[in-house]
Formats: sequence, C-alpha cells, structure tokens
Amino acid sequence: MGDWKIIITDRLDDSGVKILMDSAQVDEHVDISPDELLERVSAYDALVVRGRTQVNAEVFSAATNLKVVGRAGVGVDNIDLAAANLHNVTVVNSPSATIQAVAEHVLALLFSLARLIPTADSSMKSGLWNKNQLKGIELQDKILGIIGMGNIGSSVAQKAKSLGMESLGYDPLISEAEIERRGAQPTSLQEIYTQSDFLSIHVPLNPETRGMIDGAAFGSMKRGIRLVCTARGGIIDETALLSALESGQVVGAALDVFETEPPGMSALVSHPHVIATPHIGAQTIEAQSRAAVDIATEVLAALQGDPLRWKIV
Repeated sequence: MGDWKIIITDRLDDSGVKILMDSAQVDEHVDISPDELLERVSAYDALVVRGRTQVNAEVFSAATNLKVVGRAGVGVDNIDLAAANLHNVTVVNSPSATIQAVAEHVLALLFSLARLIPTADSSMKSGLWNKNQLKGIELQDKILGIIGMGNIGSSVAQKAKSLGMESLGYDPLISEAEIERRGAQPTSLQEIYTQSDFLSIHVPLNPETRGMIDGAAFGSMKRGIRLVCTARGGIIDETALLSALESGQVVGAALDVFETEPPGMSALVSHPHVIATPHIGAQTIEAQSRAAVDIATEVLAALQGDPLRWKIV
C-alpha cells in the first residue's frame, strides 16, 4: 500500500474501491455534505466522485494536497475545470464505461415512446383494457436525429440501424466523414429538426449547449416529433418543452435527466406524454463495475505519474 490518501464521496462499486485500497489509504464518505468536504479534503491526495459531489472552486482552494479528481462516469459538469487547472489538479473520468448502458437505455425509451409501453402498463394495473386507445408506431423506416456523435451517440446510431431506422447526425466537433463512419448521415442542426421523427440528444452540458433546445428549436421541428434525452438536464429548455408538448408539436418526450435533480412532481414529470426516469442511463451492474475499475486505475496512474487515458485537465 502506498502513502497516498484517497477520499471517495459518492457511491462507487466495490470492484473499484478494492483496487484503490490495494494501493492507498481509502476513506469512503458517501453522501458527505459540502461543508464537511471542505473541512476534510485538505488531507487527501485524490478525490473520487460521481455526479452528486460538487467539486467547485472553494473545494480546490481548500484541497491543499489534492493531486487528482476522478469522476466515475462521463460528464464533468460538477467539477470546476478552470479551478482545477489553476490549482494544478489533474481531472480524469471514465468515458467508455457507460456507453453500452446509456445507448441501451435510449433504445428502451425509443420503444417506450413508440409503443406507449408505460401508459399500457399503468392502465393494466388500474384494471383497464385500453387496447384500442394504445395504437403506437413502428421504429422501422423512421428517421432518428442524433445531436452529438460521440461514443454514445455513435452507439445509438449503430443500434438504430439494426432496427431499420435511418440516423441523421450533427456534431460540430466531428468531421462529416467521421460522422458517416460512425453510422449516421451528416447534416445540419436545422435539417435534424425538420427531418427527424425521433430526436436523441448526446452533448455535454456547457455554456454553448445550455438551453440549446429552446422554443425556436421546437418551432423548427417536424410536428409530431418524439424526443429522448439521456445527456444532461439544462440542455433542453424545460418550459419550452412543456409548451411544445401542450401544442402537439412534440407528441412525446422521454427524459432521464432534468435541470433540477430530483425534479419532484413537476408539470413536466407529471405530463401524460412524458416518460420520466431518474437519471438511470448508466445504472447497470456492468456499467457501474466498469466505471469503478476504470476510474480507480486512472486515479492511481495519475498519482504514480503514469500515462493517462482520459485526462480532462
């Protein structure tokens, strides 16, 4: 065991915890409060989090011995990257661990929207037999617009192809040739809106993407579009989405993420044409084990000065 001290502040699969414990002193303080984290963090060389813990500038200022922050998962919007850079702290994540889980969840939501599965289940459990009111649509021959053709968006495109769907892809950071190689027809954002029967969003939350799916975007979309978002809350303007649902511009939305989490029984969550899941895209046994192992090995590599696979800053 090394002399490093590592604090884990969000739940991490045992497979990753064991790897860390074999090489360092590890303290698990799951569900630690922000104030307690500020009090404790100066004692540690590494901090391992998921999406709950906010690693803000105040944390970095207090973390006088911190060398690395590891995010078990993809998104790092809960980590102040500018502050990390200012304090010479490395930030790493585990971007490939949850690709399969999230992509499969997208497919589950697509099927649920197309075949009204949650409504059918709920009606049956209420003692009803609403067969004639539950006429869905088929995914085959439908156009799926994908905003963000990174790892997850690409996996969704490949899986959709096997269902007989045509995928249109938009990503300003990826060349048209690469988007095509990843399984989608490259096109503009405007064409995604006007041509798609279904829309799936796979971009990170940042100043450029916050609120990008707004009233103007909904107004540009094909009437009757169905929307899936498993990326991050805040990318969709939820007030605009609610209006689009009420007008029938959007006939169904499946949301795994929300601007405020948990969102409570909001008008959006309770809307009859919304399928809501509690940010479970990456919540599979396999994905959580992979994420834990990946982040544990990456954090140890950072402490040891070894080459890093997934360095953010």
